[in-house]
Amino acid sequence: MLRKKILGGDTTGVLVVAHRGDWRYAPENSLAAIRHSIDIGVDIVELDLQLTKDSVLMVMHDSRLERTTTGKGRVGEWTLDSLRTLKLKNGAGIRTIHSLPTLEEAMLAAKGRVLVNLDKADRYFDLLMPVLEKTGTTEQVIMKGQRPAGEVDSLYGDYLDKVIYMPVVKLDKPEAPQLMEGYMTQLKPAAYELCYGNDSTVAFPRSLKEQLQGKALIWYNTLWDTQCGGHDDDRALTDPDAAYGFLIDSLGARIIQTDRAELLLDYLRSRSLHD
Repeated sequence: MLRKKILGGDTTGVLVVAHRGDWRYAPENSLAAIRHSIDIGVDIVELDLQLTKDSVLMVMHDSRLERTTTGKGRVGEWTLDSLRTLKLKNGAGIRTIHSLPTLEEAMLAAKGRVLVNLDKADRYFDLLMPVLEKTGTTEQVIMKGQRPAGEVDSLYGDYLDKVIYMPVVKLDKPEAPQLMEGYMTQLKPAAYELCYGNDSTVAFPRSLKEQLQGKALIWYNTLWDTQCGGHDDDRALTDPDAAYGFLIDSLGARIIQTDRAELLLDYLRSRSLHD
């Protein structure tokens, strides 16, 4: 159902993405965070990938272990067995009872329940796809990247009919209009992740609302101010209309990634934009 909403360009509601699996509730990128996100009703869980020394894909944001685990050094210097001895830290940097999950474990936790946006994953397409096929979760995955349309097609063309691929475009960059033109004419994706720094540059984001209407969904991040022109989660704490409402009504957002999933869900439900 959720995959069909994206591929079908459903604009009747707004899909909610929990950044790193709702890290305010449980350690980021943990199985507990994924399960909590599902329980509260999010549509997509965003997770990050790193690769171990023995070529196992782990769900983890940083290339180093210090910030989010009890270990030290680079993930790529540790084997899976050695990583199993570590514990995850919470948002305050305190050791918890939770362990680092593999991609396979994370996908099984999400299976049949929620879409998964795998960030930093375009580096690992060839390792990733066998895991998705083994777990039967290929059609639940959204992949993203910033490569031009021609490179996307040549590098990942064999996978583009299996996973949802979404270009990420930083609209403040000089090359952004050219990139968007390439995506719209060559790749024709079902959705775009758009970013811009502040409202002094909002003209281009506004114009894309009209250009993409009926062609693709628009995704914005409200994680911090420079990703969404200042209409972020912090602003939503006191004025959700000026934050989430602006992105939805003025810029056409129909997918929003947030660090405050419950706040966003409450707002959307108050406007009948989410179940």
